[in-house]
Amino acid sequence: MRVPRLGSVLLVLVPCARALPTRRGALRTSSAALSGGGLFSNLFGSQRASAASPPTLQPKKGRGGATNEVVGVVDGIRQKRLGGSDIIVSEMGLGTQRWGSTDFNAPGEMLCHKMMDRAILGGGINLIDTAEQYPIPSDFARQEGSTERIIGSWLAKDKARRSKVVLASKITGGRNVNARNIVKDLDGSLDRLGTDYLDLYLLHWPARYTPQSNWGQSLEYSQEMERYSGGRTSFEEVADTMSSLVRAGKIRGWGMCNDNAYGLTASAYAARALGGTPPVVMQNDYSIINRRIEENGLSEASSPTNENVGFMAYNTLAGGVLTGKYLDQPAAVDQRDSAAARKYLDQPRGRMDEKGWGYTLYRYRSGPAEEATRAYARLARENGLSLTELSLRWCRARSAVTTTLLGHTSMSQLEEDLRFFQKTEPLPADLMWQIDRVHMRNRLPIFASTRVGTDWYGEGQIGEPIP
Repeated sequence: MRVPRLGSVLLVLVPCARALPTRRGALRTSSAALSGGGLFSNLFGSQRASAASPPTLQPKKGRGGATNEVVGVVDGIRQKRLGGSDIIVSEMGLGTQRWGSTDFNAPGEMLCHKMMDRAILGGGINLIDTAEQYPIPSDFARQEGSTERIIGSWLAKDKARRSKVVLASKITGGRNVNARNIVKDLDGSLDRLGTDYLDLYLLHWPARYTPQSNWGQSLEYSQEMERYSGGRTSFEEVADTMSSLVRAGKIRGWGMCNDNAYGLTASAYAARALGGTPPVVMQNDYSIINRRIEENGLSEASSPTNENVGFMAYNTLAGGVLTGKYLDQPAAVDQRDSAAARKYLDQPRGRMDEKGWGYTLYRYRSGPAEEATRAYARLARENGLSLTELSLRWCRARSAVTTTLLGHTSMSQLEEDLRFFQKTEPLPADLMWQIDRVHMRNRLPIFASTRVGTDWYGEGQIGEPIP
């Protein structure tokens, strides 16, 4: 018997269902015919049918419990499993990139200690994410590594504090990544933090070339750049070294930051082939205006039924853009009025008003990104929410996200975010659909731009290769 192609199956299925007179025309079918959800529900299963009690995704045998499983609630904050490990993290974590940095509003050591007191000792938060390269930006007086020292000085106040936190740090990426440096740099982080183990150790960016790790708007993989990126450390060397550190008790788990589905799966396969420990976490830029991980295969690869790897979202407020503070008056570097530009450079509202950050993070304010931000701000107002609350609660609801890393420059910001994450009710389904409708207008707004000069010849606004 000749097996029909999928196209033939579609021709059989569609006429059998009664078409409804809607804008979707013949492809819109009645719930009586296709059991609630249309043509694709019949082919792949309906999301609506199981909305009340969705089935639990089960990891493959030998890969631990399911990532993102909620295992408890502490002070109103949900605690979730990270990957297939026994590491449990709060679904909000402390991002520390600018702790002790040269930024005008960077929190100093005393304020950082107060934030850890509030969040960890009384706020249900247990995750602190840092890196050997932090703070960013740094200078001679506030050198790289200072952020880890700030965290270490807080831990040193009470030995019992170490057991209350999940510590994640990162080795500087690129050509710095090799077996020797992974061990050496880890020892440096442990010394600054004043502990003998890390819960999580990540590559800050991949050892190999990939457009995923670029700070600009690069998306296309360039074979020409690959030819000039020799000397990279293999997936096997990284996986073997990380696995040896797990066996030695110096780390509990490992993973990658600013990487993609290829990096995750290659790392996992390399670790298993060597009889080692596969990665348990990924960390990437992710927000309501940057869903790239959902649409480039990473969320599929990290699913419990596949590699079963947790995900930490950073830049969830898009460098402050998703607080709405730059909607009425653009960032200083975007101002056409020189007086207004000077005003905000002298009295910055946030890092987008600083020249360094303002130029570097222009992608969050590209024409399409601003258009999407304004649309989400309207939805927030119509539903009695701030844009900040909408953005954070949307992120928390995404199935791929284990935890959201948030940086704070004041106690009031921290208190606000704690309140948002303590709200147990999800955003209304209709609001989530309206958000998706905005998303469908431009699925990658921060990687689209109205700022492309005719004489830039393959470069973006900060010199990155595009597309």
